[in-house]
Amino acid sequence: MVKSRPLYFLTALPFLLASCSAGTATEQQPAGGGRGNASGPVPVEIGAVADKSVPLQITAIGTGEPYSTVSVHAQVTGELISVHFKEGEDVREGQVLFSLDRRPLEAALQQAQANLAKDAAQAANARSQADRFEDLANRGIAPRDQLDQARAAATALEATVAADKAAVENATVQLQYATVSAPLSGRTGALMVHEGSLVRANDTTPLVVINQVSPIYVSFAIPESRFAELKRYMAQGGIIVEALSPGEEAPARGTISFVDNQVDAATGTIRVKAVFHNASHTLWPGQFADVTVTLTTDPHAVVVPTAAVQTGQQGSYVFVVNQDQTVDLRPVTIARAVGDETVIQSGLTPGETVVTDGQLRLVTGSRVSVKRNSPVTQ
Repeated sequence: MVKSRPLYFLTALPFLLASCSAGTATEQQPAGGGRGNASGPVPVEIGAVADKSVPLQITAIGTGEPYSTVSVHAQVTGELISVHFKEGEDVREGQVLFSLDRRPLEAALQQAQANLAKDAAQAANARSQADRFEDLANRGIAPRDQLDQARAAATALEATVAADKAAVENATVQLQYATVSAPLSGRTGALMVHEGSLVRANDTTPLVVINQVSPIYVSFAIPESRFAELKRYMAQGGIIVEALSPGEEAPARGTISFVDNQVDAATGTIRVKAVFHNASHTLWPGQFADVTVTLTTDPHAVVVPTAAVQTGQQGSYVFVVNQDQTVDLRPVTIARAVGDETVIQSGLTPGETVVTDGQLRLVTGSRVSVKRNSPVTQ
């Protein structure tokens, strides 16, 4: 009779095989990125903690506004006989822009001058007669009522002469209005009328609009949270405003000329204007520009590449590389970001080295190796 094998051996066999398999897998699994880093150093890129002169700035998007805008209207009615400029060109203050038909205005002036001459002669005659009646009345030859009438006639004619002088002056001014000059220097817009058109005094449609673009304003808005800083540094003086329009390489430099008297509740911003000389016309009305307001400059700011700064549950931190090529996790307090660099308020010392790439595989104590051609900024 053949004896059967014990069943307990067959039952235990799967557990033995599983135990052997698990032991083999444990031996082949690489160690994680902990202290000692059994799998070798982690390749990283590094950067330097530097001591730099860094400006404190406010950036915004601004819009060009003309320093002054004038709508040129005709002050007399007449035919436009000549235009002395081309639309869209620069004009100087006092430059003749339009000429209207002067003939009706010249005739009105001549008529006023003739009336003045006639009434002046009559007034002189009336004054002479009044003087004669006064002499006769004083000698008892002429009655007093005739003297009073002569004086009244002379006074009335003298008043008429004064009115005629005013009429002559008004006609002279009207004649001057036949020549329309530029009230300021600036750039002309589209021409609304052409030669041969009949223009009317104080018409709602202007003949042309002139924008003064040199100097020019740039209007922009800053967050109300930065308003206290702006006021503080404005009181100290020395604020620099730069505006860079699209396509230009160098920004224009100006000064703040206006701060609005209230905060826009809808946007939480306050409107500010800066004035620029704009001699080269790099800024233009209605054009957008990148505005940078430099409040002050910190001569000794602690700066790291922005790529070195990480954010965790406890706040911002960086990995600092030690002399033995291990890293420490260092909490930092950030002051502000400037371009691709970050200003550190506390937590780092100039001269230290920080990791700028490869942080995901690092913990405190991890050993690192610097990648070839790793940039180290100073």
